[in-house]
Amino acid sequence: MTATVRLTMAQALVRWLCAQHTEIDGERVPLFAGVFGIFGHGNVTCLSEALEQVQDRLPTWRGQNEQSMALAAVGFAKAKRRRQIMVATSSVGPGATNMITAAGVAHANRLPVLLLSGDTFINRLPDPVLQQVEHYGCPSTSVNDGFRAVSRFWDRIVHPAQILSSLPQAVTTMLDPADCGPAFIGLPQDIQEIAYDYPEAFFAEKVWTIPRPRPARSEVAAAVELLKGAKRPLIISGGGVRYSGAGEALADFAVRRGIPMTETIAGKGAVVHDHPAYTGAMGIEGTDASKELAETADVVIAVGTRMQDFTTGSWTTFAPDARFLNINAARFDASKHFALPVVGDALECITELDEALGDWACDPARMARAQELYADWNRALDEGQKPTNAAVPSYAQVIGVVNRKASPDDTMVTAAGGLPGETAKNWRVKAPHTYDLEFGFSCMGYEIAGGWGHAMAKNGKGVPIVMVGDGSYLMMNSDIYSTVLTGHKMIVVVCDNGGFGVINRLQTGMGVPGFNNLLKDARVQNRDAPLHVDFAAHARAMGAEARFCESLADLETAMDWAQTTDRTTVLVIETDAHVWTDGGADWYVGVPEINERESVRKARDGQEALRRRQRQGV
Repeated sequence: MTATVRLTMAQALVRWLCAQHTEIDGERVPLFAGVFGIFGHGNVTCLSEALEQVQDRLPTWRGQNEQSMALAAVGFAKAKRRRQIMVATSSVGPGATNMITAAGVAHANRLPVLLLSGDTFINRLPDPVLQQVEHYGCPSTSVNDGFRAVSRFWDRIVHPAQILSSLPQAVTTMLDPADCGPAFIGLPQDIQEIAYDYPEAFFAEKVWTIPRPRPARSEVAAAVELLKGAKRPLIISGGGVRYSGAGEALADFAVRRGIPMTETIAGKGAVVHDHPAYTGAMGIEGTDASKELAETADVVIAVGTRMQDFTTGSWTTFAPDARFLNINAARFDASKHFALPVVGDALECITELDEALGDWACDPARMARAQELYADWNRALDEGQKPTNAAVPSYAQVIGVVNRKASPDDTMVTAAGGLPGETAKNWRVKAPHTYDLEFGFSCMGYEIAGGWGHAMAKNGKGVPIVMVGDGSYLMMNSDIYSTVLTGHKMIVVVCDNGGFGVINRLQTGMGVPGFNNLLKDARVQNRDAPLHVDFAAHARAMGAEARFCESLADLETAMDWAQTTDRTTVLVIETDAHVWTDGGADWYVGVPEINERESVRKARDGQEALRRRQRQGV
């Protein structure tokens, strides 16, 4: 007879989570490092009962918002480079739907997060229950079905035995380099409580490893043939390079083969800013050096990237006859734009391609030109970061100060708005894997929550330096309190530019008058001007240390002070919404085909010219 143990489904789920392990740098660690939880009627009576019993092995951390705690789990996964996973649990209803946005972030960025949400009763006897959304023609549908579009693995447990297959499949998905992303499991309230005789073998300690699939020999051979014929090759290093641990190998490959190396937004940080083959970020938020190299490249080696439009300049950055060699664990990504695919782990593929290339190297003139262009770019950065007599500093000047004061172990964390382009251009990475820009989903509100996840993952080795605009701060800031509550310190730099500055720039750049983006352009009643928010006072009210900085000199002094405090510290400085760092590729956006404004018609002409340059899938 098979030995069994009788547990509720919720108890069995938690016990199984505790039994899963992985290895990081030779050390065995829990695969699930902890749980972010907000409890409601859908998960408090059963799942929380089970979690309470294992606090010493699987700590539960209290979030303030379901979206932000799941975003913290995303930040943790990034910091751990997909090798360790956090769980986020919510009740049914709005608690669950709050996490859908975070699931979209994890899905777009190919990051592992386990989402456990309460669900309505399978037996339907008490229906309709609190927070239930009823579908007359499909009574089995709940709000949790909304996760289907933003999950790589989705399941609803309708019998306690189903976790025997569902949980291992969820982990297999989250650890698969080609299929990585969030896993969602719905937990109906009446199923959580049911006891079942589970096989004891189900709870045996297990150590998971992340597979490293090797490429097909034929694909490597074809890649060698293509590359040996290249005269002006270019490497684009994506997030998959970082998650594979292939950064050092790819950078060495670039130097020895004489191929300039750019990075995507997700890939930024695989190498340091002054690496000899590096030419800066690629695409719309990238450098002029990388743009020129892309426009002249005859072969583009794209490693571990899904080639988002901000990388490709909406496919306007490359020559019409350029060939693509896509190295990716996912065949879906490797085959984009009729590229020559090499499917496999980035490190394995680079190693085998390197071995097969023999003594081939690019003409040294290619790398010399790249280094010349990059030197020009760095001189432009230096000029843009210099203090001026302007009443309000630019993003570039603020970033320059924060960057100089950051230690090599500190990690810069930011997301949507003006800071993505400004940090991608201006932030000079001092040590690998110390830069996190969430731009796959461009999620406003990720910054502070993601910083909390990084602080957990760093565990005191450096601090996350979160750079956030006033718009994103107002959207989601409660994890400042979370970090004070839990003792996970960050430094938060709030750049107050009076609203949604970068989207205002896009709006006005396409010929539309400023409208509803900057606070000065928003509708207000019963007052002459928008109310100004005292962000420093607000942060102090949540228990953080905080200062308002009146100048760049104040910011320098405040950054020194912030490194010495014992808790999350918030620094606030006004920044200019109308000054930004030029450079990078163009972007395809919708502009009205018919409009009475000359400014809009002019923008439309520019878009039509851009579209004539687009590579259309070839």
